[in-house]
Amino acid sequence: MTINGYKLKCEYSVSEAIGSIIIWILISIVTLGLGLFVMPYYVLKGPINRSFLVDASGNKIGKLHVDVNLASIIGHAVIWVLLSIVTIGLAMFVYYPAVVKRLLNGVEIRDL
Repeated sequence: MTINGYKLKCEYSVSEAIGSIIIWILISIVTLGLGLFVMPYYVLKGPINRSFLVDASGNKIGKLHVDVNLASIIGHAVIWVLLSIVTIGLAMFVYYPAVVKRLLNGVEIRDL
């Protein structure tokens, strides 16, 4: 889909994705699963930060950027940890889309 001739182009590679997943598997083992509550932020942040706004001729004119750090995630993640415990894990079906919404609302398009 294009709007005014602009499209999004993602340059996130499969090897980057595999590396990220391996790191998060190790983190989840070390943290006894608690790392899985912050994992969606970082796993989804990678492709967003490697995406560009391109014009009709394919020239990059902007870069997507979402700024997520552990301090901004903790409050949101703690609430969802508690909800997941109370709902025996069912809140996780709502947590992931909530993370996606939060990240997409934080996306900025920066000049190159």
